[in-house]
Amino acid sequence: MIAFLLKFFLFVLAVFLILLVLIQRGKGGGLAGAFGGLGGQSAFGTKAGDLFTRITIGVAAVWIVLCVFSVYYFRLQGELIKQSGGAAPTEQAEGPAGGQPASTPDSGTPASQDSGS
Repeated sequence: MIAFLLKFFLFVLAVFLILLVLIQRGKGGGLAGAFGGLGGQSAFGTKAGDLFTRITIGVAAVWIVLCVFSVYYFRLQGELIKQSGGAAPTEQAEGPAGGQPASTPDSGTPASQDSGS
């Protein structure tokens, strides 16, 4: 559940950050000026650039912190899976003996087969 929420919030914040950067006003023309676009105008007024810059910095900081936490969390999950022998810790099968894995028959000897000859 936590893994799903981390991935979901990372995705939503990444898309929001992309859209936020795209609607910002260009500071010196930049790439928009190279293609003949109007880099110095903003659809949201002159004060909007400062507000969008602050929001972008805040969202980027939250996104970076969430990325660092995700790396730590998924690395920890990977180590727990390695320690448990390849199965996720919550998905280990328990046998009838209260925590002991169910025993399997010895598969080293082949079953006897009747040969019709």
